[in-house]
Amino acid sequence: MELRIEATDLPGRSCAGPAFPGATGIHVGVQRRGRPDELLGLRPGDAPTATWTLECTAVRTPQGIDLRGAHLQGGPHARFVYLSWVTVDEGGSLTMFRRAKLMLDAVDPRIVEAAVASGLLVARLGLTDGRGQPLCAAVRPPAVSWSAG
Repeated sequence: MELRIEATDLPGRSCAGPAFPGATGIHVGVQRRGRPDELLGLRPGDAPTATWTLECTAVRTPQGIDLRGAHLQGGPHARFVYLSWVTVDEGGSLTMFRRAKLMLDAVDPRIVEAAVASGLLVARLGLTDGRGQPLCAAVRPPAVSWSAG
């Protein structure tokens, strides 16, 4: 099945603020499991939207459905997707400065069941936090909306 992340409201290519030293050349991508330097679909921070489609497998266990895949982090029934915020310098070097964790354990089990049946789970979220900075930390509803495709 597929997991599609549809993001809007990106924070821009540069930002700063209280308790945040600031960054320029901001981009965001999906981190591959166990490979923090490997980012899927790197998008500039000033893009109007960003969409990533991840292949995953739904495995039925006694505890429910466990989603697994190359871009899903964490252990069984505690999976998440890292959206990694990086700066890109003039030479193209990436430096990670922040991550958001899309928590899959926060998806309603009925939505997961419907997604398995349809073959698509969709996450919709904005990527700018309340201070105008790149969204970070654990992301659960209502900051992200989950649906089956």
